[in-house]
Amino acid sequence: MAGRTVRYRNGRNTSGAIRAAAVAACATLVLAACGSTKDNVASKGDGGGDGSGKVGVILPLLTSPFWQSYNDYVPKMAKTEDVDALKTVNSNSDPSQQITDINNQLNQGVKGLVVAPLDSAAISAGLDQAERKGVPVVAVDVAPEKGKVAMVVRANNVAYGEKACEYLGKQIPSGKVVQIMGDLASVNGRDRSEAFRACVKEKFPKLKVLEIPAKWESDTAASKLDTLLNANPDIKGIYMQAGGVYLAPTLQTLKSKGLLKTVGQKGHIAIVSNDGIPQEYDAIRKGQIDATVSQPADLYAKYGMYYIKAAMEGKTFKPGPTDHDSEIVKLPSGILEDQLPAPLVTKENVDDPELWGNTVK
Repeated sequence: MAGRTVRYRNGRNTSGAIRAAAVAACATLVLAACGSTKDNVASKGDGGGDGSGKVGVILPLLTSPFWQSYNDYVPKMAKTEDVDALKTVNSNSDPSQQITDINNQLNQGVKGLVVAPLDSAAISAGLDQAERKGVPVVAVDVAPEKGKVAMVVRANNVAYGEKACEYLGKQIPSGKVVQIMGDLASVNGRDRSEAFRACVKEKFPKLKVLEIPAKWESDTAASKLDTLLNANPDIKGIYMQAGGVYLAPTLQTLKSKGLLKTVGQKGHIAIVSNDGIPQEYDAIRKGQIDATVSQPADLYAKYGMYYIKAAMEGKTFKPGPTDHDSEIVKLPSGILEDQLPAPLVTKENVDDPELWGNTVK
């Protein structure tokens, strides 16, 4: 895409997201081992089917490398989980279009939906449509504010902010650090921001946190970082909440000001990111940034498919550890969320072949 006015978003709840949604009540009877979350299967509902039928997959956008990778993983993971997934549908960063996309999929007779919400409030209209037709929905990356979902597949975003804080705090004894935040109306943006802020206050009180609310927009991040650097040329660290949209503009801004120093060079600004895309790994190898937290695009696709298959079979789940190094948690609203692992990646492990960012071609 070209043109200065184009805005790139990574799709992390562009507005209105809070932790809330209704979820089917989990039964108390624990059954025998079943599937990859064997110890968490609560029951198989009376209306459960055999898991067959078409499944619609709704993407938030395809301008972010993260969502491009997720999109590539969907057909592979659908095959692995024996899910008959239709070709993905891209909502192009438009919440109203996403509701239309859901309605179109329902009209095609899908038996299940996997949706990455753009707007966790607006998505309720689509979820209501699905519920009326008896079609289960799995949400990926964020919990809807209202509506019924069988499971949210999401990494622990609080841990993202804490890991970034811990890393920067150990690299920088004192001084100013910046966090380039996501949309603060979204649960992902809030979780990362609040966790980073709280961790710095508790563990690294000699650091001063400066903040840029960038709404998952690359041009907003670039312009506000430029302004902030003009007023604070002594910044020592940066936490980017989404490498998919903030990496390129951050590096370009630093370079334009002569502040892009590699690790080990005098004046290097320590940088920690979120996403785990190949571009971040390349930047780590070059010494341009120090670390990133790998958000599992592959596991989002895998367990999105797993849980929609289970939902179509009438299975429900209960909180507790899974057998894939995650934990199903019950949020205050009652919704269940499988919080998938998201490892910190540094120069020490950046070439690990198990990292999904190293498998993207």
